[in-house]
Amino acid sequence: MFSKTCEYGIRATIFIASQSCQNNRVGLKDIAKKIDSPEAFTAKILQILSKSSIVSSVKGVGGGFEISKIAMSQITLAQIVTALDGDRVFTGCGLGLNQCSEDHPCPVHDKFKEIRNELAFMLENTNLEELALGIKSGDTFLRY
Repeated sequence: MFSKTCEYGIRATIFIASQSCQNNRVGLKDIAKKIDSPEAFTAKILQILSKSSIVSSVKGVGGGFEISKIAMSQITLAQIVTALDGDRVFTGCGLGLNQCSEDHPCPVHDKFKEIRNELAFMLENTNLEELALGIKSGDTFLRY
């Protein structure tokens, strides 16, 4: 459903948020290792997330990536997905057809629309703070 870029971006953002909860900035190498992503690919993803004001980048000694605690409660998964994949997860056809619509539905249009709407609701109502706190408490994991 999500592109690899988006999957890694969500993982990276959650990891950065979990570290920011502990007042830690985290570097590119640590992020790439923790989310099991190639470093150069992770750098490109973080650049997009930074330009979208989802993560903050601090250069120099003691620098790295962070997310303010205030922002964590306001940034939703929907914002991350939109920054990395656009709105296709919210509007796209389940079969990938360009002409699928209410007036010209594909064979799975009505069933997929229900799933897409439930996914959109979950993404719009899940913020980074709750996900980061799950990592911090040990209730959820990014990697085994």
